[in-house]
Amino acid sequence: MLGFYDYTVVLTYVSLAVSVFGMTRALEGDFRVAILCLALSGLCDMFDGKIARTKKDRTEDEKKFGIQIDSLCDVVCFGAFPIIICYSLGMRGKVSVLILMLYGVASVIRLGYFNVTEEKRQTESQEVREYYQGLPITSMAIILPFLYLIRRYCGIHFLMAVNAAVVIVGILFISDIKVKKPQNPVLIILVAMVALALAVMFHLI
Repeated sequence: MLGFYDYTVVLTYVSLAVSVFGMTRALEGDFRVAILCLALSGLCDMFDGKIARTKKDRTEDEKKFGIQIDSLCDVVCFGAFPIIICYSLGMRGKVSVLILMLYGVASVIRLGYFNVTEEKRQTESQEVREYYQGLPITSMAIILPFLYLIRRYCGIHFLMAVNAAVVIVGILFISDIKVKKPQNPVLIILVAMVALALAVMFHLI
């Protein structure tokens, strides 16, 4: 079969599969499961790179494939999937659709630019990246679940908050800013926060 199927990319495939399932749930109006799937995809993405780097004998083809497949999956999981969730939640007006279009275009630009710069960086250095250029696309897997979690406190302003978040995040995707790449302690905190939010969602909503 075409492609690579070792353990270095399995988590990326799992993330994509979970997101596709989440899309079907969002379209059916089952937002709790859809948001859960988005968060799970985000958790997978947080650790897939670390797992891939444990394989020291990766060929150049495997490394390049890893970069490409990661970004291709990311554009579905954290580009298209949040758009479907937000549209299903009610972002259906003309301005809202324009915002979703901006978000989608920005996510593709960010990932395309990342692919070019990351492949170049890996040919020049084997060091682990310390900073992201622009806001990581995975950020929406944390931001959207928290917004959904607090929606009862936002009342009629919930959709306005979602619209604002999508605009801001989309712009930050392609902004020339440096974002410190989270280290293991920070990742653990992020995972714990998402897990706590999901636990609250499924017990109280």
